Amino acid sequence: MIETLKELFIYFKNPILEEDQNIDFSYRIKKFISLLLICLATGFLISPLFILIESLGFVDMQDHAMEDLMKKLSKPIIFLFAAIIAPVFEELIFRAPLTAFKKKNQFRIAFYVFTILFGLVHITNFDITTNVLLLSPILVLPQLLVGGYFGFIRIRFGLIWSMALHGCYNAILMLVSFSTY
Repeated sequence: MIETLKELFIYFKNPILEEDQNIDFSYRIKKFISLLLICLATGFLISPLFILIESLGFVDMQDHAMEDLMKKLSKPIIFLFAAIIAPVFEELIFRAPLTAFKKKNQFRIAFYVFTILFGLVHITNFDITTNVLLLSPILVLPQLLVGGYFGFIRIRFGLIWSMALHGCYNAILMLVSFSTY
């Protein structure tokens, strides 16, 4: 996992359109699991910021789209949407186009722009207030980072892998959130 984390840091400094030449399935599964653990650790490490923001009264974290969904829809429907439908569509929108940018600078800019757009689109999960807008870089920080991770695996292994990583990440988060309801 440490090696994958180092790869991510290097990649984020200079994203390039280059597929991983190692097509061994066990290698790819190990890398996938490492990335999934990094995704989960990212959310865990950032969560104290959310606790602080809520405890200071800046944003009510209960005013979140997921809270409304939990009240309105059944858990299987929410799970289907979060673990399959949303990841497929979001990856098609935010990661699929990346390979269309062949020039080095165009790709780098596209990688960052699509990653930022992916993060920012998730601000709509909150009731939009002045505080939410001002704190949006922090509130969508997990999505910004995992969006980068999804972009990394999409370029290195392909679109199906980013859909799978996104789906597994969301599935785990849903299962954890279901345990609190």
